[in-house]
Order: sequence, then C-alpha cells, then structure tokens
Amino acid sequence: MIRPPSRNGVAFSEASDGDLRGDSSARGRLSGTLGISAAWATVSQVHGGDVAFVEGPVDAGEADALWTTIAGLPLAVFTADCFGVVLHATGAVGVAHAGWRGADVGVVARLREEMRQAGHEPHRGEVGPGIQPCCFEVGPEVTSRFPDQTAETTWGTPSVDLAASISDQLVGIDLWSVTSCTLHEDRWFSHRRDGTLHRLATIGWLP
Repeated sequence: MIRPPSRNGVAFSEASDGDLRGDSSARGRLSGTLGISAAWATVSQVHGGDVAFVEGPVDAGEADALWTTIAGLPLAVFTADCFGVVLHATGAVGVAHAGWRGADVGVVARLREEMRQAGHEPHRGEVGPGIQPCCFEVGPEVTSRFPDQTAETTWGTPSVDLAASISDQLVGIDLWSVTSCTLHEDRWFSHRRDGTLHRLATIGWLP
C-alpha cells in the first residue's frame, strides 16, 4: 500500500494487497490499517467522463468519478494501467478513474469543476500508478487526441504521456504522483502486461 507522505485521506493499493473489489477479507485488512470503513462507495467504470455525487457506500452506477461531502466515507476506483486520481477540497473529496479515453474527455477536469461548482474548490490532488509513456504503445487514433502529450516507448514506437495529460487538468493544485509504470514493474497489476482481471484500488476519503 502506498500512502503519500504528510497527506491524509488517500491510499493506493499494490498487487500484494490483493484485488480489493471482491476479496472482503483483503479489503477489511487494508481498511483496518487505514482506519476507515470497509464499506466503500464505488462506480461502474465505463471509460467515460460522467461524475457521481454519493452520500453512502453504494455503487453509484455508470460513471468514472465520484465525490462526497460525507466525512469518513471511503470512495474507490479500480485500475490496472489506467490512473486513479484523488482530489481534496475543504469539506469534500473526489476520486476519478482515467485511462486514455477518460483523459481525452477530461474526466478529472469534470470532477474538479463539479466540486468547484458546488463550492468545494480542490486544492490538493494525488495521482496513483499507471502505465507510463515508456510502455504505452498506441496507434494514431490515440496520439491524434493528445498532440501535446505524444511520446515514444523505450522501443521507439508512438506513445502518449497520460500522466502529463492528467496533470494538465490539475494546474494550480498541489499535486503528488506515483511515478511508477504498472506495465514493467511487478508490484502492480497490469492488464496490458498479462491480461489480468485483477485491479488496484485508489481510495480517497474526507478525514
């Protein structure tokens, strides 16, 4: 488990923590370590830009971001090469799931704006592990959507820097990031590497 130093209300799981979606004992252990409830609010992720507001530990339906003003309510999204993002504001917290499709439609920016419109301007954010440009080989249908974040893999093929695209949606926020690449580092689950159905958890809560 990764806990950003000097930052409360956020955690990122590692492969060694297990898949926290269906393994209730693993979720209970990690939640106990964090001092939070094992009943999390989630969404049914669809690689889009919809944002849900939640007030309890529910599945809020098809969306890729959620936020709350309820203190102590854990929010979670699940990833295995995509990025999990947590945004903190005074009196609110939000969590987003962003792969290339989510980054393209600005799901993180949409979460930020919805929180701001409700009077909770995010001032701090954390970005979890995801696939880095060293390994994110894509075709022109993807690179064309990210003209300012194009890159190359370590083997010389076209790539996109998704972490940079997400950071561009969070200008002005105090941002902390996990810089590891999920594909070539075994401590993470990676769907691209081995087709795994397991997922990492990004968890945010309002202390």
